[in-house]
Amino acid sequence: MVTVGVVVGAIVLMGVGLFGLYRPWQLRWGSTREEVAGSMPGDEVVPRPAFNATRAVTIYARPEEIWPWIVQIGFGRAGWYSYDFLDNLGHRSAERIVPELQHTEVGDLVPLGPGKDAGMRVKAFEPNRWILWWDERNQLTTWAWSLDPMPEGGTRLVTRVRSRSSWHHPATAIWLILTEVADFPMMRKCMLGIKRRAEALVPGKV
Repeated sequence: MVTVGVVVGAIVLMGVGLFGLYRPWQLRWGSTREEVAGSMPGDEVVPRPAFNATRAVTIYARPEEIWPWIVQIGFGRAGWYSYDFLDNLGHRSAERIVPELQHTEVGDLVPLGPGKDAGMRVKAFEPNRWILWWDERNQLTTWAWSLDPMPEGGTRLVTRVRSRSSWHHPATAIWLILTEVADFPMMRKCMLGIKRRAEALVPGKV
């Protein structure tokens, strides 16, 4: 018979595994120490984040060949290149660059899900270099994407999500827990999806 002590012990071990091992790894997946420590657009908007994730992947394509895939991201747009049955209501993410989705302006909505205003807004960008989305209404979250060309060729795609939500409030604590659990698998899949799509269009890719 399972005792209360066994259950409590299991919960404690799970907590240690999540916050002691898994969390530090997933918050900097694929990134270098320099990328984690370096500044990115929007850092000043959320100065003391409770959630701060910097992830990166090397893509063997030029920044201008990757940029179009990022610009067209969004629910009901090109999708998220991730788990479509979860984040795009089962509609497959685009496998091509969609010309009509290539125009972006400050203030544009990047849809995260269904709903008139369910998403983040474009705060600023430099074409083929970086783009910053933010929670314009509450200014609690930023999401930056950076395309950094490598000396030997290829590009480092670096993304950073910062959120100032508090563990002390039940509603935001629940949101943070969901973010901690679900954000990394979706983000990893998204970044690898961009990598696969961009590299597929590069002739003679290494």
